[in-house]
Amino acid sequence: MVWDEIVNQAIELRHWFHRHPELTWQEENTSEKIRSLLDDWQIPWRSCATYGVVATLAKDKLGKHIALRADMDALPIHEQTEVNFCSTEEGKMHACGHDGHMAALLGTAKWLKQNEAHLSSPISLIFQPAEEGGHGAQKMIEDGALEGVDMIFGWHNWPAMPFGTAICPDGAVMSGNGSFHIDLVGLGGHASQPEACHDPVLAASAITLNLQQIVSRRLPPQAAVVVSVTQLLADSDVTIIPQTVHMAGGIRLSDPKWRPQINKLITQIAEDTAATYGVKATVKILPRYEATVNHPDVAHLYRSVLHDVLGDHYNHIDLMIPIMASEDFSYYLQEIPGAFALIGMSEQGSEDVQYQYPCHNPHYEFNDRLIELIMRSFSKLAGIKAA
Repeated sequence: MVWDEIVNQAIELRHWFHRHPELTWQEENTSEKIRSLLDDWQIPWRSCATYGVVATLAKDKLGKHIALRADMDALPIHEQTEVNFCSTEEGKMHACGHDGHMAALLGTAKWLKQNEAHLSSPISLIFQPAEEGGHGAQKMIEDGALEGVDMIFGWHNWPAMPFGTAICPDGAVMSGNGSFHIDLVGLGGHASQPEACHDPVLAASAITLNLQQIVSRRLPPQAAVVVSVTQLLADSDVTIIPQTVHMAGGIRLSDPKWRPQINKLITQIAEDTAATYGVKATVKILPRYEATVNHPDVAHLYRSVLHDVLGDHYNHIDLMIPIMASEDFSYYLQEIPGAFALIGMSEQGSEDVQYQYPCHNPHYEFNDRLIELIMRSFSKLAGIKAA
């Protein structure tokens, strides 16, 4: 099969994955589809971390063993696009482009298989479940996905960047994250008698404001950190001061050294502020992913490939890095050398900008033109020229 035919097949596969999204740790049919295709193409594979797949080409070659990774899971979002291959699963959507990530890696797999005799290094193709908060990369590593691998490459589409641009820095490209949960217990009662109550709603409001001081006053301005309260749940009525309030929010940080201080401050501020209102606060902080930190030598190699594929101006963009989003690709980079790139996908049309809705938005659309671009980049990283 010629290059253009493989690209078109990969785009069709992207549309199939988009129609059939599966949530974190539920990727059974997605996994079966990938495994069936690899069997048809006579590419050996093994299961990994339940729904994950690790396929290998040229396993007996003596060069450095390279791994290429794609994530598989969708999101619990009701799709609101107008594409003719819209999700058929109610309340589920590939709103982060993992359908495109899988399709690009499958297209690469088929092309590399056709050119396997020319590979000088073993190539692992890692299809990973549960990136969206499920620590899938960690489980893949525990199940041996990186055994024998010398370096790993990954990518993510980024709607805030124009098509044909990319970022692959030395050091952090995406931030670490975490979440916090605060349960407040006061003394509820009639809204006409606030003096007889200990109001957890008032305490929650004060805690929300005081938590903003962590970034603005308690950390140095050089620290790239975000602390956001995103939930305030007070089940009550207009005449009732409730007994309890639940608060929750997110943490983003570019350097793991800030995590202990941030966690300590969230707990201290919540407990002390609540106490001033006669309310008790119980704080639970959950770490998620650390920052995605590229290894300089591997990032340099990745940038040279992106330069060749995209041209001289591929990195002429204005984007602050690390971005504050997170990725569990960070687990791989804590184990072996590797690099992760952000690839732009928005395009200026005749009337408006296409493919600009952010990831995790119900109107998000993946740009199919990225598939060939990534296939060319991944093939070149593997040492094989695209057609």
